[in-house]
Amino acid sequence: MSAHNDSAHAHAHAHAHGDGHQHGDLDWEVMAAHLVNSGELQLPVLRRTAGRLSELLGPEPEVRRVLDIGSGPGVMTCVLAEAFPAAETVAVDGTPALLTHTRDRAARLGVGERVTVRHAELPDGLDGALGTADLIWSSKAVHHIGDQQGVLDALAGALNPGGLLAVAEGGLPTRFLPRDIGTGRPGLQARLDAAQEYWFEIMRSELPGSTSVAEDWPAMFRRAGLTEVASFTLLLDLPAPLGEAARTFLHTQLTRFREMMSETLDADDVKTLDLLLDADAPDGILRRSDAFLLSATTVYTGVRPA
Repeated sequence: MSAHNDSAHAHAHAHAHGDGHQHGDLDWEVMAAHLVNSGELQLPVLRRTAGRLSELLGPEPEVRRVLDIGSGPGVMTCVLAEAFPAAETVAVDGTPALLTHTRDRAARLGVGERVTVRHAELPDGLDGALGTADLIWSSKAVHHIGDQQGVLDALAGALNPGGLLAVAEGGLPTRFLPRDIGTGRPGLQARLDAAQEYWFEIMRSELPGSTSVAEDWPAMFRRAGLTEVASFTLLLDLPAPLGEAARTFLHTQLTRFREMMSETLDADDVKTLDLLLDADAPDGILRRSDAFLLSATTVYTGVRPA
């Protein structure tokens, strides 16, 4: 299993930091470009997140090792390497092609000597083979593992005493269209949200060892033995009219909706999606003037007692 904190779920979640994938038939070169694009759109939020984590850790003890669990193509990995210059930052992912992107990105940004990569399928890779760290970051990866509490327990156990676990989960659905877009029935975005929730529940139920748990993340952190449990939420707000990179991101996201969720939508909504995906249509997502990008990412944190 791989999951990525660069904000573009292969299962069509429009998450703020994350992208997870379970599907072996994906074209990873295409998906990597999408993940990088979405991660770079999120760079303001990723950098603010790293700054908050640095504040929470404080000046002592100095951070010497960082694990990025579900690192994808390494956008956040490199942000963490820049934020913690005295640390080795380790990108952990289950897809070798994406780890190659991480290495290349780190070298290009001048942090290649402090970034290493580890191929690991989760949750098996959390058996101690990755070693311990002063900071463990994971975005939109935990919910791709059947036993979410179990993986939080393992992540907490990989912290050095006084270390910080930071997990981006939950947040709010991404918004990118007004309620009435002038074609089809108003409220398309709300129906897409409902389709995602339906798909997500099926995905969770089919995971190996799937275990139902109330997703009270602070309570789950405390059950993992962590203290000083807290959370913060950061906003990405790209107003209309959007630039080309954001429009390309939304076009890819809507393509995933169309491919994976059209059976749960009525014919009218599928027709509207096809219009939005038409690259030549004035009302398509690549051209329309009212498209925006608004997302809220919630990060939960906890400290392993010294």
